Amino acid sequence: MEVRNLSFGYNGNRILENVNFSVNIGDYLGIIGSNGSGKSTLIKLLLNIISPIRGEIRLLGHDIKNFPDWSKVGYVSQKASSTNINFPATVEEIIKANIYRKAGIRLLPKKQMREQVYHALEIVDMADHGKKLIGNLSGGQQQRVFIARMLVNNPKIMFLDEPTSGIDLKSEEAVYCLLARLNSEMGITIVMVTHDIGAITVHANKIAFVGNKKVIILNSEDEINEESLSKLYGYRVNFHIREHKCWNCCNRVSGKEEN
Repeated sequence: MEVRNLSFGYNGNRILENVNFSVNIGDYLGIIGSNGSGKSTLIKLLLNIISPIRGEIRLLGHDIKNFPDWSKVGYVSQKASSTNINFPATVEEIIKANIYRKAGIRLLPKKQMREQVYHALEIVDMADHGKKLIGNLSGGQQQRVFIARMLVNNPKIMFLDEPTSGIDLKSEEAVYCLLARLNSEMGITIVMVTHDIGAITVHANKIAFVGNKKVIILNSEDEINEESLSKLYGYRVNFHIREHKCWNCCNRVSGKEEN
């Protein structure tokens, strides 16, 4: 993915200005910044949900305005795990809907569809929950289901907007571990917005700081500490590096993909 001279704003208020950066195949990019700095706006621009004032975005080698196959791009929004408890759909139905979206009227044979759904759920350690209603799951379980919903179409790149927001610590660690393994084992490029500086600096090989209308890229070899981040944020930043333990969901990832 390549971003060139990107600017965005509304009602005369410039949010991002002359932004340039690139993401390589297999990168794990963590996007950080203060509230209201433009992190979610940047994700929406990268997904062509909103259009820039000027500039160019190329995704998997294509101009994003004419991107040919959105099934290769996964997206979990910030509110994905806040599903209504009364929503009458099972986990399997949620995932099948994404297969239908890709296939259209060319439906897959039932056996093949079942296998794809089961494999995606197995990767996220949710294979035993396929018949359960999505609204009856915990926030962390729902988040893993929505990740499986992306995986069913074998995406090349995944965008996530604060996927660990509002879930407990154990579920948070499971999500971080799962994403790390999807990146390292399956070669999926990860682009993730988060406020958890202590965790993302462990897992991501690149950090994008969004602030003052700019996007500043810090590579893994850059020294990321409280002093340097405090200068970027403009106020004192305190954080502790948090290395997550691998949970069962991580150990089930398989099928490394060639890039």
